[in-house]
Amino acid sequence: MVEKYTALHEEHKKLGASFTDFGGWQMPLKYSSELAEHHAVRKSAGLFDLSHMGEVWVTGPDAAAFLDYALVGKISAMAVGKAKYSLICNEDGGIMDDLIIYRRPAVPGDGEVGGDRFLVVPNAGNADVVAAALAERASGFNVQVNDASADTSLIAVQGPRAQELLLRLVPAAQHELVTGLKYYAAVEVPFLVGGAGQDLLLARTGYTGEDGFEIFVPNDDAPALWQALVAIAEDGELTPAGLASRDSLRLEAGMPLYGNELSLQGDPFAAGLGPVVALSKEGDFVGKAALAARKEAGAGTTAGRRLVGLKGLGRRAGRAHYPVLKDGNVVGEVTSGQPSPTLGYPIALACVDVAFTDVGTSLDIDLRGKAEPFEVVDLPFYKRAK
Repeated sequence: MVEKYTALHEEHKKLGASFTDFGGWQMPLKYSSELAEHHAVRKSAGLFDLSHMGEVWVTGPDAAAFLDYALVGKISAMAVGKAKYSLICNEDGGIMDDLIIYRRPAVPGDGEVGGDRFLVVPNAGNADVVAAALAERASGFNVQVNDASADTSLIAVQGPRAQELLLRLVPAAQHELVTGLKYYAAVEVPFLVGGAGQDLLLARTGYTGEDGFEIFVPNDDAPALWQALVAIAEDGELTPAGLASRDSLRLEAGMPLYGNELSLQGDPFAAGLGPVVALSKEGDFVGKAALAARKEAGAGTTAGRRLVGLKGLGRRAGRAHYPVLKDGNVVGEVTSGQPSPTLGYPIALACVDVAFTDVGTSLDIDLRGKAEPFEVVDLPFYKRAK
């Protein structure tokens, strides 16, 4: 496999990043200490390169109806300017990826067909698969599917001081575009980069459990934006952060990771994402019959397994694929687990037989032959103060 590099790779090298492969991309794992980067996001703000994520534009008169068919959610019900979390499934109901969809203002004459515009953001390792699936499913709809992943970078600023820091790069007259932006919404904002205002798509979304923003920027302009963000921050205000801290932050926030909590072998109900599936929306969608059958059979409620949060009562952490036990019998498997830097005890996400998913249930994780005590707790593990 040919290694892929983001437009910010040289910036990461200058900062002394350690790199790792993620979905075929060489991404910064950490710059110095993943624990320091984790705590920086919780206490101040962290700066992330997410340019390995995909960006697929769906435009045209049938764009909303098409996405209702291609995805499990009711995308047509979204208001312009809002974002929505959804899933793309195969005909068998298996999860191909989880996505965020942004509805942007319609542009008359956009491309060849004009009409509605949606930005679909898949995960790094699935970007090509999702783009191809959307293109295939577009047959019969008056839409264009344009994979802009190769031309687009994504920079995130996450943490309680994220808004304060971003405002330093936005003209005062446009500050309300940032301060008034709601969670899971997006707006075009002029950023003062290179001495001039450049309109970039700013979303109030993230994967850390903190307040924060994600900025979509053309590859050619990404280094200048990254450098400007680093330059406007005082010491300790904004810390470049890698994938290691991003993973521990998202786990504390109880957010699923494709390949761990989500997969083709699983389904939305077992993953606790049943509400994301709009079985009641009009018309058919890919996977509807299979998902309806799984729900009718009690998947994730009375049958099979369901994703739960586990809090460690000892000091040792469970890791992905470790067995979960009840009275010595295997009743599940850890999907993600590690010590929580913020909370100070081990936490894990695990798929567990539905009979043992009530909050307060005592379970064990088999840590290489030794049973370590855990208990089922509500998700998320960490919830920021507002």
